[in-house]
Amino acid sequence: MGDWLQDDPPENELRHLTRRIYTYVTQENKRKNLVGEGFEDVISALIRRLPFGNEIKMQHRTLLYEIRGFHRPPSNEKPKRVDLALSVRDRRTLVSAKWSIRADREEQFHSDFEAYARLEAAGEDFDYVLITNEFDAARLKAACERRRQNSPLFTHVVHINPEAVLAAYVDTDSGSVVALRHHVEHERLLSFEKWLNLLERQCAAN
Repeated sequence: MGDWLQDDPPENELRHLTRRIYTYVTQENKRKNLVGEGFEDVISALIRRLPFGNEIKMQHRTLLYEIRGFHRPPSNEKPKRVDLALSVRDRRTLVSAKWSIRADREEQFHSDFEAYARLEAAGEDFDYVLITNEFDAARLKAACERRRQNSPLFTHVVHINPEAVLAAYVDTDSGSVVALRHHVEHERLLSFEKWLNLLERQCAAN
């Protein structure tokens, strides 16, 4: 579309572009990638535009070993790719950004963390954060309560708008919904805004 940045493109060019977009998004895996990567892009773009954004080193869809303090995996092991890695001075945060939480991803969270912990080379703690826009109460409850040994798997579980999730279940009192309300009240399920406030405090403290 570079030839029409200043003028409206001809109708035949718009039709051609529309067909290309439709073909792309109707292929299942590409549609999922488009939504998922778009979600990651928006999160990283928002962080960059914050007043304290320049205090954060951000790596986007990067290989784990390219992040400070992590080993390369063995040659027979596929390298892990991290959706978003944030560094504020010596504090590292590995972010799994998922628009939705499919059943296969729930198991992937554990395997990813195990690889991160095994390949950590600096002898320093790191945060493991899930950011999502999932609306299924049971899956959000599971993410909040998922554990590794004697600690929560995720340092923080972050939802774009937890109040919207609660509003969707306002007339429901199932076990998952009751638990979810508890997690929101006690900030186990954080809003994206509150998590950004935590990042801002990290920058100020350092």
